[in-house]
Amino acid sequence: MSNPTELKYTAEHEWLAVDGDTARVGVTAFAADALGDVVYVDLPTPGDTVTAGEACGELESTKSVSDLYAPVTGEVVAVNEAVDADPSLVNSDPFGEGWLFVVRFTEPGDLLDAAAYDALVAG
Repeated sequence: MSNPTELKYTAEHEWLAVDGDTARVGVTAFAADALGDVVYVDLPTPGDTVTAGEACGELESTKSVSDLYAPVTGEVVAVNEAVDADPSLVNSDPFGEGWLFVVRFTEPGDLLDAAAYDALVAG
């Protein structure tokens, strides 16, 4: 699966769809493949403050438990209840229905464009 060029990415394999001062956040197809079948998600709660580069949740798969890192600093304004109910959406549609949460950000983290992220995962 190719990485959508309109998104921003992190070295920790999260993607962001930025719209003004909010960003919808998910994990990339590369991360979803590496995790294996996701069976549980622990997401931040609306109202929580997250800090770029710090853990803000977990993804549990049949292989392991992995931290979910905040790509930006700000306040969580929504979570994807569908993923909470059906964590396999992270694997089946990582760039669509498998999004995780929305944050109103005050500071961006270290974000990559699609070409830089492609180079990261290729290397």
